[in-house]
Amino acid sequence: MTNSVSAASRAKASTLAGDVPLIVREDAAGVTVLTLNRPDNRNALSQAMLSALSGALTDIGANKSVRAVVLAARGPAFCAGHDLKELTTHRSDPDGGRNFFEQIFSACGAVMAGIVALPQPVIAAIQGPATAAGCELVANCDLAIASPLAKFSTPGVDIGLFCSTPAIPISRAIERKHVMEMLLTGEMISAEKACQFGLINRVVAPGAEHPEAMDLARHIASKPAMTVQRGKKTFYQQIDMGFADAYRLGARAMVENMLTHDADEGIRAFLEKRPARWDER
Repeated sequence: MTNSVSAASRAKASTLAGDVPLIVREDAAGVTVLTLNRPDNRNALSQAMLSALSGALTDIGANKSVRAVVLAARGPAFCAGHDLKELTTHRSDPDGGRNFFEQIFSACGAVMAGIVALPQPVIAAIQGPATAAGCELVANCDLAIASPLAKFSTPGVDIGLFCSTPAIPISRAIERKHVMEMLLTGEMISAEKACQFGLINRVVAPGAEHPEAMDLARHIASKPAMTVQRGKKTFYQQIDMGFADAYRLGARAMVENMLTHDADEGIRAFLEKRPARWDER
């Protein structure tokens, strides 16, 4: 990775046999970059990849020095979804694969929920196609920046496997009829259309998706971390509530936020026309 993060980072990796990193982790100035690193497998969400992602998210969630996360990928594809070869090998299990299928879809759901539950905002930097559970991965990120080379689809219907789990976050990101068209046809949509639908935030020039995501992550990292983390949690709590319940939750969150040191400092700094000094309390 040729950017300022790699030059100044503390690198970590989740490894496969032979020390091949499944996920490369880089940390610098409050931003953590997680890069899916199985380009030969189109960064498919194998059991090992899901385990590596789960471990990375757990570590990041407990790390107060991390203020924003960028999720990227190496190779021509962002993520091709589940590893179909791995799934197929378990057809010969005594139970026809049921136990493994239950494990893999449960593990995938836990990773997806973990992204939403992560205290830090997660920004996807999408350089190529994101299909099936790969599209699901994008939909679960808080923000997403894509190259025009990125395309999105839920093509399970083409192989007899309806994308029921990808539909969950995608249907919460874009309108129902757009989701159903994706699910029922399996056809790719362009990055431009995905942006119009609300699946991603913006489309930038090829190769600029990573720097743009990093700029956005650094900007978010400059904000008071506790405020951002409280806000992300409340946002996802209220999103599926009824209007009145959401307002009650929001009002409670605003009161608790107002009582923090950083809210007092931020308001005083604004009124006094000076930079705020965040204390994370």
